[in-house]
Amino acid sequence: MSQPSTSSTRTSRADERTSRSGPRRAVVTGIGVVAPNGTSTETFWKATQEGVNVLDRVTREGCEQLPLKVAGEVRSFDPAAAIEERYLVQTDRFTHFAMAAADAALEDARLGRADTEGAPFSAGVVTAAGSGGGEFGQRELQKLWGKGRRYVGPWQSIAWFYAASTGQVSIRRGFKGPCSVVAADEAGGLDALAHAARAVGRGTDVIVAGSTEAPLAPYSMVCQLGYGELSPVTDPGRAYRPFTDEACGFVPAEGGAMLVVEEASAARERGVPVRAHVAGHTATFTGASRWELSRQGLAEAIRGALAEAGCAPEEVDVVFADALGVPEADRAEALAIADALGAHGRRVPVTAPKTGIGRAYCAAPVLDAAAAVLAMEHGLIPPTPNVFDICHDLDLVTGGARPAQVRTALVLSRGLMGSNSALVLRHGTADAS
Repeated sequence: MSQPSTSSTRTSRADERTSRSGPRRAVVTGIGVVAPNGTSTETFWKATQEGVNVLDRVTREGCEQLPLKVAGEVRSFDPAAAIEERYLVQTDRFTHFAMAAADAALEDARLGRADTEGAPFSAGVVTAAGSGGGEFGQRELQKLWGKGRRYVGPWQSIAWFYAASTGQVSIRRGFKGPCSVVAADEAGGLDALAHAARAVGRGTDVIVAGSTEAPLAPYSMVCQLGYGELSPVTDPGRAYRPFTDEACGFVPAEGGAMLVVEEASAARERGVPVRAHVAGHTATFTGASRWELSRQGLAEAIRGALAEAGCAPEEVDVVFADALGVPEADRAEALAIADALGAHGRRVPVTAPKTGIGRAYCAAPVLDAAAAVLAMEHGLIPPTPNVFDICHDLDLVTGGARPAQVRTALVLSRGLMGSNSALVLRHGTADAS
């Protein structure tokens, strides 16, 4: 009689865990970050909890004459030190970030290659991306028009594509389980984490999920100039101030985060600490730049996420806000929080650490999710840099970090094209029943 395959053996074990402990539950066991304020989870959290502002003048080559002057750049990242040459030449900067962050997240989760090589179909990847590999694509097109088609590299066909990070992470790590990319504008970052949690619920043991972006190259930046929500202010300390009378738009950024999402009992069997439970998520759509309507859409997303998590509004200990920085959008978000959380919405601490690093499109809410997990672990709500004199009815954390017992975090995101998303995370020691 033939022996069962390794993958079917793993499936049987997953079925056994389900029968013993009820529904499969998704938890976060690893975090990897490459951000403007830190290229490791430790440095990112240190800068985030201290409210460090790293927004500065754009220094990327070819961008000097563009009207977009302020951004959050990742300046201390050496891709050659993190990624093998054969992958480096095939990929754009946004995928370099993803591969490095995925490696860090897997190491944090104590998942080496040997842990997944025996069951490749039990591990997958899901990412979200908005800008794709613009720098790579621009470089190859310049070769096409300047020198001719024979000078265009073979990787031009895939390196620019927004699904490239999912593909390269899965190929590099040998993951053959569910792999996908989410296209839901900025809110796609949270949707990717939700897709990962649902894949785990359906039977996959491990999903590496998140988003990284690299929109600070000439072609990509020109594409962004059409966004009316982009801040025109050239003073890095005043360019991104949501929820104030000085709100004038957002500042873009690059970088992002990847999280390891796995089945709770599998993590316990491996002896790995559960850092957070992915408890609930809902997405809605209200149309491009229709910020007044985003009030209703975001409130509905919050209610849905709380319902899926089995969480009462008063259990929310912190809200990581979308914080677009556009007056109409800020007002809609403040009202949506009040609509969904009731009286608690005016008392719950709200924070937006992204005002110190910029808004990295799809990666922005994943960085917020990483910060939320760290806030729960450290009992500390990070501040909102550069923001003072709040003009909305919110308890916005400013000035310095606020000590607090954080058991439940609500992370919000909206996209310029109309997507809304809400994600509920619970503390790693929370009852998952």
